[in-house]
Amino acid sequence: MKILITGICGFVGSTLARAIRESHPDWDLVGIDNFCRIGSERNRLLIEKELGVEFYRGDIRNASDLEILPRCDYVIDAAANPTVLAGIDGKTSARQLVEHNLGGTVNLLEYCRTHGTGFILLSTSRIYSIAALTQFDIEVRRSDGADSPLGTGLDRYEPVNPATFPAGLTPAGATEALSTTPPASLYGTTKVASEHLAVEYGAMSGFPVWINRCSVMGGAGQFAHPAQGIFGYWIHAFREGRPLNYIGFDGLGHQVRDGFHPRDLLPLIEKQIAEPLGSTLSPFTNLGGGPANSASLAELSAWCRTRFPDSKTVIPLPKGPPPVRAFDLPWFMMDNTRAKENWGWEPRVPLTGLCEEIAQFADENPEWLAVTG
Repeated sequence: MKILITGICGFVGSTLARAIRESHPDWDLVGIDNFCRIGSERNRLLIEKELGVEFYRGDIRNASDLEILPRCDYVIDAAANPTVLAGIDGKTSARQLVEHNLGGTVNLLEYCRTHGTGFILLSTSRIYSIAALTQFDIEVRRSDGADSPLGTGLDRYEPVNPATFPAGLTPAGATEALSTTPPASLYGTTKVASEHLAVEYGAMSGFPVWINRCSVMGGAGQFAHPAQGIFGYWIHAFREGRPLNYIGFDGLGHQVRDGFHPRDLLPLIEKQIAEPLGSTLSPFTNLGGGPANSASLAELSAWCRTRFPDSKTVIPLPKGPPPVRAFDLPWFMMDNTRAKENWGWEPRVPLTGLCEEIAQFADENPEWLAVTG
C-alpha cells in the first residue's frame, strides 16, 4: 500500500503519518507540503528522517507540483486553509483560501483520475448552514457535580425544545442531513464544493472517494490560533499566562464545541481503504467528539485553572452584551451515528486525555504560541 498525504507537515497530516507508520510499517508513505502554515517546517525532520516519508516540497495549487509525484494507491487530503474568518478579518486572503481549498482539490482529483488513485478528503464540520445552527432554542445549564466531560461540572449552553431544531440536528449534534445552504463561511463553502467535485470525479473516472467531515481536532504540537484549534490555543494561552476573552453571546464562555484526536482517524481510514470499489455505503461521514467529548470555554477555563494553578491569565467579565463575530456558533457538535453504524467508529481518546496531552506539550514548550504565530 502506498499512501500520499497532502499537508503532511501540518498537525493532522504529521499525526496521521506517525500513526500509519506505527500501525503499518510496511506501507510506503509519500508526502507533500508547502509550509504555508507557520510552524509546519518544524515537522520536516520528523517526516523525512524519523518516519521515512518520501517527501516533496510543493503546493497543491500548482498542478505542475503534482506531476512529479509517484503513483499512489490512495490520497489522504489533509491540506487546507482552515479559518472561517478568511477574507473578513483583514489578515487572510479570501482568494488564497479559494485557490487552496478548491483549486488544490481539483488538482488532486486530476491526479487521482490519471493514476486511478482513491481519494479521502478530510473535510470540516463548518460546511453546515449558519442559519440552521443559530435558530434553535438554547439555555445555560450549570451543575456543581463532576458530570462534564472535563470533570469540572457543567457550565454551558445546551439545546432545548426539540421542536425548534432544524432538520438534521439532534441532541447529539449535526447529522449528515443538516442543511449546507450558504452562508456557512467561505471556508465551509469551498470544502462542500470540494466534496461534490470529489464524488463527481470518482463516479466519472471510477476511483473510490470518501468524505470525512471532521469537527475540532486537537493534540500535542498543533499550530493553534483563536480561529482554529480552540482546545490547543486555550490551553497554551493559559499555560503562558496570556490574556483571554470570551467573545460573543453572553460573554461568559458558555459556547460549546466537541473535539477529537486526529490519531483516531486511522481506524476509519483503514476500513475505507479496504472497502471495495462500488460500495453502497454513503461517502459522507460526520466525525466528532460528540457530547461525551465536548466542552464550553467556561468549562475549559475551569480545567485550565486546575491544571495551571499559577497561571496569570485573567478573563474579564463583559461590561455589556459583546458583539458576535461572523460565523461563531453558540452550540455545535457532530452526531457520529452514521460513523458508528457504517464503520464502527467512535473517538478513542477522551477529552481529558486530549487536553492533558496538550498541557504536557505546553509544559515542555512554554513559548509555543510565539512559534506558531
